[in-house]
Amino acid sequence: MEQPRKRRMDRITIFLLAATLALSAAVRGGCDANYSRNDFPHDFAFGSAISAYQWEGAFDQDGKKPSVWDTFVHSRNVDNGDIACDGYHKYKEDVQLMVKTGLDAIRFSISWSRLIPNGRGPVNPKGLLFYKNFIHELVTHGIQPHVTLYHCDHPQSLEDEYGGWLDRRIIKDFTAYADVCFREFGNHVKFWTTINEANIFTIGGYDGGGIPPGRCSSCLSGNSSTEPYIVAHNLLLAHASASRLYKQKYKGTQGGSVGFSIFAIGFRPGTDSQDDEMAIQRFKDFFFGWMLGPLTYGDYPDVMKRTIGTRLPVFTEEESEQVKGSSDFVGIIHYLAASVSDAQSKPFFPGDSRFFADMGVLLTYDGNFTAFEYAVAPWAMEGVLEYVKQSYGNPPVYILENGKPMKQDLQLQEKDTPRIEFLNAYMGAVLKAVRNGSDTRGYFVWSFMDLYELLSGYEFSFGLYSVNFSDPQRKRSPKLSAHWYSAFLKGNTNFLDSQGIIQLQSNSSSSS
Repeated sequence: MEQPRKRRMDRITIFLLAATLALSAAVRGGCDANYSRNDFPHDFAFGSAISAYQWEGAFDQDGKKPSVWDTFVHSRNVDNGDIACDGYHKYKEDVQLMVKTGLDAIRFSISWSRLIPNGRGPVNPKGLLFYKNFIHELVTHGIQPHVTLYHCDHPQSLEDEYGGWLDRRIIKDFTAYADVCFREFGNHVKFWTTINEANIFTIGGYDGGGIPPGRCSSCLSGNSSTEPYIVAHNLLLAHASASRLYKQKYKGTQGGSVGFSIFAIGFRPGTDSQDDEMAIQRFKDFFFGWMLGPLTYGDYPDVMKRTIGTRLPVFTEEESEQVKGSSDFVGIIHYLAASVSDAQSKPFFPGDSRFFADMGVLLTYDGNFTAFEYAVAPWAMEGVLEYVKQSYGNPPVYILENGKPMKQDLQLQEKDTPRIEFLNAYMGAVLKAVRNGSDTRGYFVWSFMDLYELLSGYEFSFGLYSVNFSDPQRKRSPKLSAHWYSAFLKGNTNFLDSQGIIQLQSNSSSSS
């Protein structure tokens, strides 16, 4: 009788060993997972992120007026951020979760239409008080605020008055808004990002029309061949204006820094053909150089000027000098890897991206981008950081967003091991880039909790903490990834290998 029992035990042992090895391979995600927080520079900032429209809610309370996001979603039969996570009322509770997790920093944005409801003119005292209280709560608990001034949500009143970012008048209004933020919050805020993922906001809002203000050639209004380039130009000039204001008026006493962020896709050629190699270079110049070229060298890449011609605005000599060197750091927002193929001979059809037609490339994403199934491709993160290092003078970099979406499921979302796999692989890639000389100084997980997602509403979530959006109290609960990230931040390496993750799963099940 003993022999069969031993065979059964052997099978169980083999099964458990196989499961452990499989999980270990998954967690490695193709990159060396043998690292801890101590392997990063001592002043490297680890944090997480939220944004105003996606987290705050209270869309029409205490003097706030509509932003372009409010107008965009209310004009369509789609999910909205009217309540979202109700962070406007629950910020103290959320700060306690940040403390419990062990965050060094939190990245969040300020709602322009909450602080200055009409876009210019009087400051809303209740909006001002909210942000002062939130920032005070953070710094009191030792959490460093990284503030984004513009996260795709300018006041609707400016859109109605003169077309928002299509008109150069917004440069003056944005600078005045930034001045209020620097003056009121700058004693506690040392890191300012002026514009969130400027390239994707421009393409999405004025080429494809899928995000506010929803303009494109095949939309009700817009011109995809000209408006993206006009908007990008004004974004850069507004950033440079705000940056110059900060340096002249505030930097001497506050000692902070002002940066600019872009969306960065990891890239490789679709084939080893010369056409695809040339397509890769065009992709780099259009997707990265569109913004980083002026910020580093004072002008757009030559290939953009040749291709776009008179549709591309021109910097005056004075503007070029103002934009050049105006960003103290580069914010990188990274989720996706793609193969880049030549598409210069591809016919253009109505509804196609004019920007990608100008670029002459076709992207094939790793994973299923439209289904929010992002591949675990840490090489892409390394490649982005290496390219920025080599091509743009190795500027200080903060990874302002990186994370994995998963379908909302209150029964399953606590066991988000695939998110751990993703984060573990990408944090390891950041460490490799740092060891290879990249001046990367921080990493922020998107997102701290489930939010209203700008592209998917409440269907998919990125959060370390789940939010029960059917509960009026918006109850927050930690996912497995929250426990894992917290263990990493606190230097506990017991949970960073495959066995530790299995233990985390067991602990989570017991607590549930």
